Amino acid sequence: MTISTTIKSIQDIMRQDAGVDGDAQRISQLVWMMFLKIFDDNEEVYAWDEEYQSPIPDGLRWRNWAADDEGITGDELLNFVNNRLFPTLKELSFVPDSDARGFIVQELFADSYNYMKSGTLMRQVINKINEIDFNNQKERHLFNDIYEKILRDLQSAGNAGEYYTPRAVTQFMTDMVNPQLGQVVLDPACGTGGFLVCALEHMKQQAGDASGWQTMEANLRGIEKKPLPHMLAVTNLFLHEVTVPNIARDNALTRRPYRSYTEKDRVDVVLTNPPFGGTEEPGVESGFPAAYQTKETADLFLVLVMQLLKEGGQAAIVLPDGFLFGEGVKTRIKEKLLAECNLHTIVRLPNGVFAPYTGINTNLLFFRKGEPTEEIWYFEHPMPTDRKQYSKTRPISIEEFELEKAWWDNRAENEHAWRVTREAIEARSYNLDIKNPYEEEQKRVDPALLLARYEAQVADMQATRTALKEALAAALAQTEASHA
Repeated sequence: MTISTTIKSIQDIMRQDAGVDGDAQRISQLVWMMFLKIFDDNEEVYAWDEEYQSPIPDGLRWRNWAADDEGITGDELLNFVNNRLFPTLKELSFVPDSDARGFIVQELFADSYNYMKSGTLMRQVINKINEIDFNNQKERHLFNDIYEKILRDLQSAGNAGEYYTPRAVTQFMTDMVNPQLGQVVLDPACGTGGFLVCALEHMKQQAGDASGWQTMEANLRGIEKKPLPHMLAVTNLFLHEVTVPNIARDNALTRRPYRSYTEKDRVDVVLTNPPFGGTEEPGVESGFPAAYQTKETADLFLVLVMQLLKEGGQAAIVLPDGFLFGEGVKTRIKEKLLAECNLHTIVRLPNGVFAPYTGINTNLLFFRKGEPTEEIWYFEHPMPTDRKQYSKTRPISIEEFELEKAWWDNRAENEHAWRVTREAIEARSYNLDIKNPYEEEQKRVDPALLLARYEAQVADMQATRTALKEALAAALAQTEASHA
């Protein structure tokens, strides 16, 4: 049985359980179980170190209660999971410096839950998970692809879609920033860990030996405040052979005072897609300088990213159209961005890249800290000619970004690319919502204006028809009168 068939079987089994409601719960249920299996398979390797001690208490490791396909089931299994496994793992008390792996386990289970109500169905799921050997490199590689599909399923799982950035977008942003071994790479709103995985894959060839791999692992950092994406991100990095994922479960906006960051805290690269369209709880913005205080989450993250970057550090961030044309605080943030950083590129994505989670138009902003912006290059990513919009089954692909990649180091204006000077932007009061000057006028007309034009044309046609009817009626009346 293939791994994809195994995962489909697991999902079908979970659908029979009365306690699992919807994709988000199904994914959460699956991932904590897989986490324990992956952790247990990894511990087989760690055991080569005679001093290694598992942070999971005796009797609670996967091998103790789940590995035997003929093991406990039904009410006995349900009672074990609900009344022993979860309470114990939730009460672990490790700190990162003393036992990083133990700290990961306790953080992951702090807000995890068992949704399944049938111990018999749970045993069936466990037995399916046991069919996957995560120490087999071929199977692990295949499962990585399946896990990516599981993460894509989040896009249609209600609000959980905000945690997932399409893989093509994360890979393109990472490729263009080009992180190097030895650089600290941070995603302060890491969701399911997509940017960190892309950075890992990007730098893997540079790592070389075990020492290089350890350097890379230590320099990959993420922060995620919500439990489900945190669990998904940790498991994602485990699957990519990161032994101790460095992902804090915290809110980057409140983790520490804005002004407390010093040079030793700053990083070389930030890759992120902060939540947009939402607001933070009251008081969060008070930790930021008065000129940049706002409840808009994405705006606060941009201010934080500028603070976190080293001089010469690079960032790529996803932001909605509203940031580009927004006024007030947004204007002051853009003024700060252009004064302190070189915002050299804005890639404008077509509608639907994040569908069905959101239809908001998005942009990829690339900048380097430490030098002011003199000009901004815009690149309008075209929608493929064979479709009208992206969908879950036909998402944006990495191959589509070959246009941008071919243009990136040899920039010239064309039907997709144009540049705007700092002076022109200042004259526009920092409105960055600048349309493609090369596109046909019809394509850039405001929809409301098009509607008004259409309604005017309809009215003109109606008036013409009325005039014709009146003229014909008058002519007919005149003819009839002449024959009378």
